[in-house]
Amino acid sequence: MTLRRWITQIFRGFDRLAPARRLRIAQGDSLPSSLPWRNIVLARDGDEDWCVGFRCPCGCGRKIELLVIPEAKPRWTVHHDSAGRVTLHPSVWLKDGCQSHFFVRHGRIEWCE
Repeated sequence: MTLRRWITQIFRGFDRLAPARRLRIAQGDSLPSSLPWRNIVLARDGDEDWCVGFRCPCGCGRKIELLVIPEAKPRWTVHHDSAGRVTLHPSVWLKDGCQSHFFVRHGRIEWCE
């Protein structure tokens, strides 16, 4: 096992103990330049949702931006409960860099193996 994969496994274990990710709403059709480390930001212009953004949960710090507008392909759907816990569909799969693959369900990261 490489050092990088070992460190990633450690971060994955800590995520189960951490508080759930919550939704923050930013006004406008783009994400703010700075994203929080745990929460997920939804860019909303008026009553239209544009995209969600967050930092990669593996710990690499990569900024992830996913489109939620109906015209986009690929497109994600975002739901949140009354406590602000976020669910995204489908999974997020980064095909370069850290190559993380995961679901966000009820504010928790569920890793794909």
